[in-house]
Amino acid sequence: MLRIGLLTSGGDCQALNATMRGIVKTLMTNSEEPIEIYGFEDGYQGLIYSRFRVMTPADFSGILTRGGTILGTSRTPFKRLDTPEADGVEKVPAMVHTYHKLQLDCLFMLGGNGSTKTANRLREEGLNVIALPKTIDNDTWGTELTFGFTSAIDVATKCIDDIHTTASSHGRVFVIEIMGHKVGWIPLYAGVAGGADVILIPEIPYDMDNVIKTIEHRMETGSRFTIVAVAEGAISKEDAALSKKEYKKKLAERTSPSIVYDIAKEIEAKTGRETRVAIPGHTQRGGQPDAQDRIFATQCGVEAALGCLRGEFGYMIALRDGKMCHMPLEDVAGKLKFVDPQSDLVREAKALGISFGDEWPRLEPPPSEPPGLTSQIVLGHVRTPPCASRGGVLPSCGKIWEVSPGASCGN
Repeated sequence: MLRIGLLTSGGDCQALNATMRGIVKTLMTNSEEPIEIYGFEDGYQGLIYSRFRVMTPADFSGILTRGGTILGTSRTPFKRLDTPEADGVEKVPAMVHTYHKLQLDCLFMLGGNGSTKTANRLREEGLNVIALPKTIDNDTWGTELTFGFTSAIDVATKCIDDIHTTASSHGRVFVIEIMGHKVGWIPLYAGVAGGADVILIPEIPYDMDNVIKTIEHRMETGSRFTIVAVAEGAISKEDAALSKKEYKKKLAERTSPSIVYDIAKEIEAKTGRETRVAIPGHTQRGGQPDAQDRIFATQCGVEAALGCLRGEFGYMIALRDGKMCHMPLEDVAGKLKFVDPQSDLVREAKALGISFGDEWPRLEPPPSEPPGLTSQIVLGHVRTPPCASRGGVLPSCGKIWEVSPGASCGN
């Protein structure tokens, strides 16, 4: 008998169910012994308090397209892992006890950065753990992609798309808050996909003077509206220069709900343009997973299950250089993957005239092409370069790919 545990931890996303389905279907197809499945309710809380369901393969049928998680989820902050629960229960000993009481052979944990740190702690306690990279923020270190990310991009992009029509009709500036407290992957990708004019992310501190210049330039050149996509954690150059303690104090003294309201207020005051705030909020976590998320989540589930059957534990499933692989938990736990301000997508967005607020962009095209490059478009047989990840979300590989009829790309 192979006994496994499943839990989903932290904020939810669209492809958690698809991932669990991938795990269970792969185990049922490939295991030479019967499978016993324990689904822990509400994340690590289920493991702490031994709240679980004994599940069957039928429970995982028809959930590929279903958002959220059939097990429920909750947050168990890693920094409070050694602090007893309100009723005095010690978290780590309780989780270890539940694992051994059920005689589990493996615990599959679907979660983001904090949850992965807890998974690594359980590994250190001697448990067989496999982590799967769940987060809409795409900020898990060691993997090019996390499931939930591309679906969140779709939701945020649609919000920007829909705001365009009303912004144009009324000649307004819209400041749209996109999820991303510590990193700016969603606002970067959704901002480019949705045609935002300004994108503000935590990795690139902004100067409001440059944001204002961009808006005024658009007004001067006949544009009726401006779309500003702002990460929750966007930060000005002035605030970025503060110490951590000083910045926390400033945030505590803020009277507005979030940074987007401060930005909108300043834009309206300095440009005289009617400015509105739009917040898609938790819709970015909700709804059905898109096709890319369903594929990647399924891949993660399959690879995790096959690793379990081979007796391999103590790692996170990851996508690196377009290949599915294992990353040791001790190597990824506690690390964030930030947007590189020098990445191809940022550079290309700036070339389009999109402002990141860090500098005054050159909004006119260059007088001539740089040496060695050509603007000629050749139609022919094209293969996606191996440095590209699946679903059209491309990492910054720094390569220029030359395309000619009948040719294919290679490293």
